[in-house]
Amino acid sequence: MIGAIIGDIVGSRFEWNNIKTKEFDFLTYRCEVTDDSIMSLAIAKALLDSGGRYDDLGELAVKSMQEIGRPYPNCGYGGMFRRWIYSENPAPYNSFGNGAAMRVSACGFAAKTADEAIMLSRKVTEVSHDHPEGIKGAEATAVCVFLARTDKSILEIRDYVDKHYYPMNFTLDGIRAGYRFNETCQDTVPQAIMAFLESSGFEDAIRNAISIGGDSDTLAAITGGIAEAYYGVPNEIRKHALTFLDERLLKILTDFENVYPPAFEKNVSEKPVKINGRKRSINGRTREEIMQMSISVSDEDYDTSQTAHEETTSQKLFSHLFESCNILRGPINQDEYKS
Repeated sequence: MIGAIIGDIVGSRFEWNNIKTKEFDFLTYRCEVTDDSIMSLAIAKALLDSGGRYDDLGELAVKSMQEIGRPYPNCGYGGMFRRWIYSENPAPYNSFGNGAAMRVSACGFAAKTADEAIMLSRKVTEVSHDHPEGIKGAEATAVCVFLARTDKSILEIRDYVDKHYYPMNFTLDGIRAGYRFNETCQDTVPQAIMAFLESSGFEDAIRNAISIGGDSDTLAAITGGIAEAYYGVPNEIRKHALTFLDERLLKILTDFENVYPPAFEKNVSEKPVKINGRKRSINGRTREEIMQMSISVSDEDYDTSQTAHEETTSQKLFSHLFESCNILRGPINQDEYKS
């Protein structure tokens, strides 16, 4: 959840000022929260309000997006979605814009199965973006978050996307020079997923997404949600990102993390290791209290986490070699590589 927000914040200053490099200051005073974070948190609130039943999740998503989104008229909404946000009778408008995908990371964290991730993403997406490509982009994002959260390998995630959603037969280096701003799911979601697939850690994934240009905040928000689920988030980056959220948004985030604890990325022998956070109950009354409690709990989770050297089983060795094989094969389709 926080991963999508971080991606949005980092990418905010590059949306209309694209760069084609991974070398840039990560979080600066020029960064800000945009519609990607606000809508992601609105969907998180809708999931919490549903109480795990989800029968009326679509209605709750509409209610939450309008209630959470209306106080931020200048956060970057597209024209059609802006009208939807402020409409008294909001209806889907056959959109395949990438806003469908940037807001669904919470679905991947809340889902118990891949099928449930698909169902949740559809319910919160079709209320506005009901074009098949919009639903597909949201579904692919939510499923990737779920697969990453449940410890599937990068190879497994890549091949699942390649089989069910988009051909992953390209590289970031191959598209970087020619890739331009694009607001569609079909030309944003595959690139955002590839930014994760080519990464070596959470921050590296965000830098990958920014480095290709395009709709930078949305690309990085999609990538960030998946990268958080796979790697966790470095504690210092997490704490810095919290300072960009106002009291309303911070409260939604902490309420969500009280139910779905976040994960942390910790370097062990120069390798990123995911550490799952403990159950938390942050319920401060003011922004300052919420911020302090959230930072204290994060610090404690990070400081007390331990990583043990586990015995290497034959299955782990096989998975490691297969992952190496995936790196070597690059953009070649799995079936072609086998032959």
